[in-house]
Amino acid sequence: AKEQFVVHYQPQIALRTGKVVGAEALLRWQRPGHGLIGPSEFLARAEENGLIVPINEWVLREACREARSWHRRGHPPIRVGVNMSSIQFFKQNVPLLVTKVLADTGLDPRLLDLELTESIVMHDAEAVAKDLQQLRDLGVSISIDDFGTRYSTLNYIKHFPVDRLKIDQCFIRNLTTNPSDAAIVRAIMSLGHSLELEIVAEGVETAEQLALLSTEGCDEVQGFYFAKAMPAEDLMAFVGENRAQARSA
Repeated sequence: AKEQFVVHYQPQIALRTGKVVGAEALLRWQRPGHGLIGPSEFLARAEENGLIVPINEWVLREACREARSWHRRGHPPIRVGVNMSSIQFFKQNVPLLVTKVLADTGLDPRLLDLELTESIVMHDAEAVAKDLQQLRDLGVSISIDDFGTRYSTLNYIKHFPVDRLKIDQCFIRNLTTNPSDAAIVRAIMSLGHSLELEIVAEGVETAEQLALLSTEGCDEVQGFYFAKAMPAEDLMAFVGENRAQARSA
């Protein structure tokens, strides 16, 4: 109500071209007297008291509005990723919500990527599968966030309409020093590509991590090595510089 929430965006880079192809929308609280606060400090409480539902709906609408405005102002269209809470799926008709937000904002559904955790798809598999198919029918893409850190069952990957897997940063952090983490990352990429899914690595912070991921065939990366999450205007400047560098290369 006091308009203290803001959305920042972290670029996602396609390794094959080096271009920004997407951006994950990340919520921040501009709390008076405290500065900018990350979601880890307040979203758990919001899930407990139910405020996560209107908060996430606001983030979805704001991210779609911003993404549409980028394209309208002549910037290259890039995909925007929005995290969805499991509570949202249980308390709302998510396909109906997304349909309304897309209609209200005018965003091309192909530019919206909904990021879900494994806990969402495992809670009520049949109902969630139906919702996901409706979303896919709209043209929206679906990513599984933090893949491998929760239920780690592969059954839903076979049955659910999913477009990409996001490898959690806990596996990327020690990728170049821990053979077990490297083996897990390699296995996830092999699995995903066998099922014709794209693979996104989160939390990339070093050139060594990037080189190994590129060698293993990772599709997209995001992390501090390229950029932290930033306001929308800064993202557009980053995308413009990125495209200029790609053209000169």
